[in-house]
Amino acid sequence: MRCLVFSDIHGNLPAFEKVINKEKNIDLYINLGDVVNYGPWSNECVDLIDSINCLNIIGNHEEYFLNGNCDVNNDIVQAFFIKNYSYFDRLELLKNYSKEILFQDFLLTHNLTKKGYVFKDTKVSLEMNMIIGHSHQQYHRYDSGFNLINPGSIGQNRQDIGTSNYIIWNTITSNFKLKQISTNPNILIAELKSRNFPQICIDYYQNKIK
Repeated sequence: MRCLVFSDIHGNLPAFEKVINKEKNIDLYINLGDVVNYGPWSNECVDLIDSINCLNIIGNHEEYFLNGNCDVNNDIVQAFFIKNYSYFDRLELLKNYSKEILFQDFLLTHNLTKKGYVFKDTKVSLEMNMIIGHSHQQYHRYDSGFNLINPGSIGQNRQDIGTSNYIIWNTITSNFKLKQISTNPNILIAELKSRNFPQICIDYYQNKIK
């Protein structure tokens, strides 16, 4: 089985579509959460995921939308949440996302801990193979004899907003291929402007362009 594993689209539809269109002959898609918020296409990204054969994990930003409240004490995060939540109307689809899924001897979940990020050098203690998202950092590492894998972010790469990261997983050969493609962040920024996002949101993305 050939699986496309991705995480943290964050409403960046053009980046997500580019990945979907590039990778052919996919048997199963695996979404590790944070489909929504930040980028302006939360509804459209949820709809696209709903149209494909996809296992869906809930991320913290889906939980914010379902709760109608974001508890992050940050002006930028709050500005994005208020604007995106005001027009989001796919809550029923988010209710079908799972907290975790056991698949092919791997536990799929959004994050190892309730808060904080797990990076490629973060100390952890694993008891099973895991695939996670949340940190927006791509890696395949080993701990205590187990795999810890993160596909990185489709829509909000922390080093270069013009790069999307994901993984192709061949479940027959147990091979994980870490992949990346270039995207055009100016499309996203133009859409933010056309939808009258606060300037603090526009500046957030403009400052991430290399």
